[in-house]
Amino acid sequence: MYTHLGENVDYKLPIGDELVDMNSLIGKEISFKYLGQINCIYCGKKTKTSFSQGYCYSCFTTLPQTDPSIVRPELDLSYLGISRDMEWAKENSLKPHYVYLAYSGNLKVGVTRESQVPTRWMDQGATRAIKLAKTPNRHIAGVIEVALKEHFSDKTNWREMLKQENHTDIDLLAEKNKAADLLHPELKQYLSNEDEVYKIAFPVTETLDKIKSFGFEKVSEYTGVLKGIKGQYLIFEGGQVINIRKHSGYLIELKAE
Repeated sequence: MYTHLGENVDYKLPIGDELVDMNSLIGKEISFKYLGQINCIYCGKKTKTSFSQGYCYSCFTTLPQTDPSIVRPELDLSYLGISRDMEWAKENSLKPHYVYLAYSGNLKVGVTRESQVPTRWMDQGATRAIKLAKTPNRHIAGVIEVALKEHFSDKTNWREMLKQENHTDIDLLAEKNKAADLLHPELKQYLSNEDEVYKIAFPVTETLDKIKSFGFEKVSEYTGVLKGIKGQYLIFEGGQVINIRKHSGYLIELKAE
């Protein structure tokens, strides 16, 4: 889903050539029907299995956007001239990156391109975020992230992210200062002077106690009342949730009241 930061995060779901305003459907009954077809989001080829949220196997193993360094930025070697596609790397990996701290059910450290702020945080369901360091490329950001992994998680607990309310008492500025003190002096040169704590609210109408996820591999049709959206999850009555991004490339029919 495409996101835009407003008073609440605004969501648009691309289905075919249309962009569906999902916020306007909250509180309404909607139906999904999986039509049994998956197309690679890059080359368009039909595929039986989706890899890395929407790619066919061939694209998954050759494209720079599915390289292992996307998940582990410290592995990015484009600064040495090594990449699956150096032109892509120049526009993506060899651009300024931020190392950040965010709260999305748990406090975590993460890495994102400068151009992906605040999109990355919205996609992760973070209600608070702060910039920790700014680096000239993805690799150095990954090195800083690795240095902090012993003290901060680098993964989002999606269940806790969905359960938490849109506020927290965690002091991100204090956590930033703690993280800065943990860094090697050589890495402290990249610390960011920006201390703004970004606050993000999501369109969720009820707190979840129990969560049950479903996917189109096992449930080809689903109908329920949409209760909210957070991260890339649609939240339905009764705690039923689906990760929409995981189903990129799936041919889906959507009906709403």
